Amino acid sequence: MDPASASSVAGRARTENFPVASLLFPRALRPHLRSVYGFARLVDMLGDELEGDRLAALDELEAEVMACYEGEPTWEVTRALQPTIRACDLPRQPFLRLIEANRIDQRVSEYETWDELKGYCVHSADPVGRLVLGVVGRTEPELVALSDDVCTGLQLVNFLQDVPRDLALGRVYLPAEDRRRFDVTELAEPNEPLRRLLEFEAVRARGLLGSGEELGRRLGGRVGRGVALFARGGFAALEALERADWDVFTQRPRPSRARLALAAIR
Repeated sequence: MDPASASSVAGRARTENFPVASLLFPRALRPHLRSVYGFARLVDMLGDELEGDRLAALDELEAEVMACYEGEPTWEVTRALQPTIRACDLPRQPFLRLIEANRIDQRVSEYETWDELKGYCVHSADPVGRLVLGVVGRTEPELVALSDDVCTGLQLVNFLQDVPRDLALGRVYLPAEDRRRFDVTELAEPNEPLRRLLEFEAVRARGLLGSGEELGRRLGGRVGRGVALFARGGFAALEALERADWDVFTQRPRPSRARLALAAIR
């Protein structure tokens, strides 16, 4: 089964922040970054959009990942991924964690505490940054820790942008303890308690995204500027949310490509 072709995944990816940041990376690395990002998008599509048995599809994708290391994969996206795994000597654990995150989504609909939600991000977000560091050949523990902060921050930004979409999927990524703190009882339409909660979570996201500048400085050069832009894209998304007065229902607040391009040259 091939539930998503590489071309359809690439088409979806062009609407997101990744291609803007990837232009700052050396040209030789860009195909590897595209293959990693294509895999991450495929996992999300299977976990969120596939009609039918999503767990079975995720199991098949896990078998495809194993085939990248021990044989020959058959899905288009994993065939494109195998040369990247070999060229960059990428470990399999981050790929398997991304799959596990989408398994979690099939059985967990909400999280009680921020620590529990952050534990989910260890599977859903942090592996992408670790794979990017693997592609650029910089996997020192201190860099990994900074990358984890940035990726968790970016994931939190997505949660804030996507409250209505996630609710339609039967999921809530705003911790229950925080919802109680702000007396949030309604997530399906705009209201003042929800606005205050989103503002509170944005402060948390900004704190995490702040690691992006230090990560970029330590990496240095074009790679450092490219990695730092991921965090700046998160800050730009938060600015878009703030300009919309935290209204995530009228439309999904997001920064323009022009704003992201300006962030790239700061």
